[in-house]
Amino acid sequence: MTSNQNRLPLAISIGEPAGIGPEIILAAWKRRAEAELPPFYVLGDIALLRSRANALQMDVPILDTEPEDAARLFDIALPVYPLGNKLDDRPGTPALMNAAGVIEAIERGVDHIFAGRAAGLVTCPIAKKPLYDAGFQYPGHTEFLGHLAQLRTGRAATPVMMLAGPELRAVPVTVHLSLKDAIASLTPELIVSTARIVDADLRKRFAIAPRLAISGLNPHAGEDGSMGREEIDVIIPAIEALRAEGIHVHGPLPADTMFHARARATYDAALCMYHDQALIPAKTLAFDSTVNVTLGLPFVRTSPDHGTAFDIAGKGIARPDSLIAAIRLARELADNSAAIVL
Repeated sequence: MTSNQNRLPLAISIGEPAGIGPEIILAAWKRRAEAELPPFYVLGDIALLRSRANALQMDVPILDTEPEDAARLFDIALPVYPLGNKLDDRPGTPALMNAAGVIEAIERGVDHIFAGRAAGLVTCPIAKKPLYDAGFQYPGHTEFLGHLAQLRTGRAATPVMMLAGPELRAVPVTVHLSLKDAIASLTPELIVSTARIVDADLRKRFAIAPRLAISGLNPHAGEDGSMGREEIDVIIPAIEALRAEGIHVHGPLPADTMFHARARATYDAALCMYHDQALIPAKTLAFDSTVNVTLGLPFVRTSPDHGTAFDIAGKGIARPDSLIAAIRLARELADNSAAIVL
């Protein structure tokens, strides 16, 4: 991995300490050679990581490091940039006391990117309840990262979630809303703004000229208005506006026929109207290797496409596959990206 040492390392925020984040980080580092992982360092608590490694009998040397030394140390030890806030290691039991450290890890990762110390950020899953109890005011990672980007650039950021797997890239236009609220919030403007961001980031970070498929909302994509008018009143006007801008889109497509292999061959990303319409096919096709990518940010951010998994935390059975995929994709996106414009 010597050739990697001339590049900036990736930063990994530890996520919820009571979840599987610490152990999949340890497991990913142990598989660094076979998985051909690029150098990374952890924004976390050395004592917690050593505690989890000892409990799971994982032979992982762990060293305190600055980001600039991570590539040099990566082959011999897991590099850790210690947080100011300590984290308690109680697998399966989230604690309010850990909230400050969880938030600090994300903030430090963004700081390191803007300071030219890290190439991108990979975030392990967080538990929202302890953060909310501590006063965290954002729905989740994505919105918080958008806020941090705006603070550091002075420009509004519109984060867009994309699930990227080996067979499908899927984007929910509306995300964490009830189905009723998702339908109510769907507008031509929202579809257009989301598609613009997807098109721009696929060009810049994925180095492709994308073909975008736009799903319908209703069964059979509304069937000419007989099963709902959202396609006619909302989705088709958005598609026409995007085509007028030169963005390659087609649709609206019935969601029940747009995810089989022949259909997927006709596009590079699918824009879906609500959360499950995008995430069900993405996770069904590649549950262990799909990556959550945040588009629309002035930096690279990826994440495993799973949650904290409190039920298996500390048992040594959590698989690091999605984290490994997230690390590999973050490196690819960082290498493809133009210089960050601040």
